Amino acid sequence: MLGLEVNAVELTGHLRNLRGGSQPILARASDGDSYVVKFADNPQGPNLAFNESVGSALYRACGLRTPEWKPLLLTDAFLDRNPASWMLSAEGARRPQAGWCFGSRYLGGNGERLLEILPGTSFQRISNLDSFWLAWLVDICAGHADHRQAIFLPTAGGELNAYFVDFGHLFAGPKGELHLPFQASRYLDARIYARVSSQYLSEIHRIVRCIDAERLWQWVQTLPEDWKTATALQEFARCMDRLGDASLVESTLETMLHAIEQGHRREQERRQDGREISLPVLRFGVQAAGLGQGIGGQCAGHLACA
Repeated sequence: MLGLEVNAVELTGHLRNLRGGSQPILARASDGDSYVVKFADNPQGPNLAFNESVGSALYRACGLRTPEWKPLLLTDAFLDRNPASWMLSAEGARRPQAGWCFGSRYLGGNGERLLEILPGTSFQRISNLDSFWLAWLVDICAGHADHRQAIFLPTAGGELNAYFVDFGHLFAGPKGELHLPFQASRYLDARIYARVSSQYLSEIHRIVRCIDAERLWQWVQTLPEDWKTATALQEFARCMDRLGDASLVESTLETMLHAIEQGHRREQERRQDGREISLPVLRFGVQAAGLGQGIGGQCAGHLACA
């Protein structure tokens, strides 16, 4: 932990509270960036900071896009200056414990317009659309106990870059006790899985085979000690065992493909029967909005759960 202490990035300014069960905040840090911050002693469970950080690292090891993150130092001085950042409980405001917290770099810091939910007609604009299949496989192996969340960053050329966010429910959830069916970790709108090539399925196998598990384990040891609970480490070990089992990966991919095919078939039947199908609409999403004049005077709409 000496390296973390020497190079500590501290929280310096509270911008606003964000919605979500972990009661995150948006805050500035001493490196000049803004972060979506989740406290180690959040209401959801003691494994949240581990899940967020290790989930981000695992995704990056697979070549999947995620916002950069850092362990941020939450000081008593910051908490004294910013009581609005304290968490809420049935008994009233609860002061977080000073120490290390998880910070995901806010992608909208330069006035970028971030989107969370897209209409199906926009899916073809996603530059890394196939990566949702790899993300789902990783989530299944990691015991993700929630739907996959992503945010979409428009490019100058009109494409959308998908960034995967919110890893707090990986590894059997914030308390390490949730074990849900594999469908639970799928992106909510299954139409995003409309197609996948056999070439990319082969690429998934190659990517998974190339994960350097030993290097990941070594990196995990550098995390703050109070993040590394017994259940978090146990569930992470199970995840790496699953990803290292080629036959299990193969059967999981087959199950995923079958589930999506069945879903598309049911959707076609509903259309033929003339039943209305509800469609998501574009809106501002995770990390993105409800900031009022908090950043650069930009008003960005309403913030979804972070």
